Amino acid sequence: MVLIAVVYVDERERNSKVPEYLTAKGVTFLFKMLDVGDYIIGNTIGVERKTANDYINSIIDGRLFTQLSRLKEKYDKAILIIEGNTYKILKERKIHRNAILGSYVTITFDLGVTILYSKDEEETAELIKRLSMYKPHNIVTTLTPRKPKTDDILEWQKFILQCFPHIGSKIAQRILEYFGSIHTFCNASIYELSRIEGLTEQKAAEIYQVIHAMYKESQKVKLVRTENTQKSILDYLSVDKSQNLNSTKPNNHQN
Repeated sequence: MVLIAVVYVDERERNSKVPEYLTAKGVTFLFKMLDVGDYIIGNTIGVERKTANDYINSIIDGRLFTQLSRLKEKYDKAILIIEGNTYKILKERKIHRNAILGSYVTITFDLGVTILYSKDEEETAELIKRLSMYKPHNIVTTLTPRKPKTDDILEWQKFILQCFPHIGSKIAQRILEYFGSIHTFCNASIYELSRIEGLTEQKAAEIYQVIHAMYKESQKVKLVRTENTQKSILDYLSVDKSQNLNSTKPNNHQN
């Protein structure tokens, strides 16, 4: 059975037929007033939907890039769905095609937003359904954070945090906002680490293991992974009792 992530739909999308098509396709969704984006998938993918006409209008009035920048800042993956024939609208409104060609380049390379195209609302709903069903292929990639070329302490703190497993730039920012310092982060329990959005208990336990494993023992012990098997927190803590990895209760840290 393929699991489908819950989709959050902006209240303003009630006027479109996309939610109706989502229901017909068996997609579970909830209407919600969203600060940014039109569809949120599994709290990690943000989708902005633009009809061809609205896409052109948003370029002209300047709101498009602001909307997409905010979408990219908030979600791990930002997607723009352009619905309809933009070139037909350009011809009808007598606007040169260069007006949107440049926007495609800016959105893709400067903002880092993925552009998808659909012919109508039904096809948009199908795209959203497929996004909710998507699971990344098991391709091993290593992204090494680059050392900051600055004296900015915040950038160095984020760089250090991104050296831990499962921590990217967005989670690093959340960690600093929650704990206040790397020192407090390193003294946090698994329970406290798992309270950070994007860190499950399993991921938090792996981070905890990296922080607290003794040097000599860490030469012999590899990081406990959860791929292909279900493990509890106890599996992470039982790697070596001498490592003292047995505290999953919260300490007196104040949020």
